[in-house]
Amino acid sequence: MKILHVDTNHPLLIEQFAELGFENHEDYTSSKEEVASKIHLYDGLVIRSRFTIDEEFLNKAINLKFIGRVGAGLENIAIRHAKEKGVFLANAPEGNRNAVGEHALGMLLSLMNNLIKAHREVRKGKWDREGNRGVELDGKTIGIIGYGNMGKAFAQKLKGFDVEILCYDIKGGVGDENARQVGILELQQKSDVISLHVPQNDLSIGMVNTEFINAFSKSFWLINTARGKCVVTKDLVEGLKSGKVLGAGLDVLEYEKKSFENMFTKRPKPFKYLRKAANVILTPHVGGWTVESKVKLAQTIVDKIKAEFC
Repeated sequence: MKILHVDTNHPLLIEQFAELGFENHEDYTSSKEEVASKIHLYDGLVIRSRFTIDEEFLNKAINLKFIGRVGAGLENIAIRHAKEKGVFLANAPEGNRNAVGEHALGMLLSLMNNLIKAHREVRKGKWDREGNRGVELDGKTIGIIGYGNMGKAFAQKLKGFDVEILCYDIKGGVGDENARQVGILELQQKSDVISLHVPQNDLSIGMVNTEFINAFSKSFWLINTARGKCVVTKDLVEGLKSGKVLGAGLDVLEYEKKSFENMFTKRPKPFKYLRKAANVILTPHVGGWTVESKVKLAQTIVDKIKAEFC
C-alpha cells in the first residue's frame, strides 16, 4: 500500500511501515487542496491535526483504505462519511493516556498548593508564606467526566491519595476498582474537583457553562485536558470571580484553532482574565505531549494498521 504522511511523527512509524512492505510518501508543506488533488493515489493517510478531513476531501480519496490519526481524538475527521466509504480509522488514545493523566494531576496539585503563584512571587523577591498556604488533596472527592482511556489514567494516578473518585460517562458500566460510576447529580453534589476527559462532540461542546457550574453543591477546582470547546470561557471566568470555581487548570482553550498548532488571531476578554488570574494555570495543549508519548502514539498506529491489514 502507498501511504501519505502529511504531519511529522516519530520515525518509527515510517520505518515500521516500510518493514511491512508499505510505500511511504511524505508531504509536510502542501496545502490541503494540493494534497486533495493527489489523495486518490494513496491507500493510507497519516495525519495529526494539520487540516480537517471533510466529506469533500474523502470523496476524492477513492482508493483510501485507512486514516491513521496520531493523537487521541477523531474530531478533525468526518467519521460517519469515512466509515460509509469503508475507510478504517485508527487513532491512538492508548498512546498518550499516561501523559494526560500525569499532566492533569500535576495541574491539580500545582493549583491546590499555589506552586505557580508562589514561584512567581519568590522570583520577584516576595516571601509570602500565609498567602500561599495550600489545600491538601487528602479527603477530597474527585469527579471525572468521561471515563475512557484518559479518565481511567487520571484515576489510576490518584490511587496513592486518600480520595474518593467518582466518574460520570454517557456509557454505562464503565466504573472500575479506581472509580465509582455515578449520575451527574451525585457528581455535582459531592465533587471537590472536576476533571474533563471527554471527546469533542455535540454533547460535550459548551458543557461547562453557568448552569453546569452553579449546579455544584460546593465550590470546586476544574481541570481540563480534554478539548477547549467543552468549556464556555466567559462562564468559567464568572465562576472564578464568584468563587464557585476555586481555580482552573486548562491545557486546552475554547479559542484554539482546529489544527491545535496555533492559538488564535485575537485576544478575547475572558482569555485576558485567565492570563492574569493567580488561581489559573494555562498550558499550550501539551497534556499528551511527552517524549514517551511521541513513541507510544506512533507505535499504536502501526500496531492497529498491522492488525487490520497484515
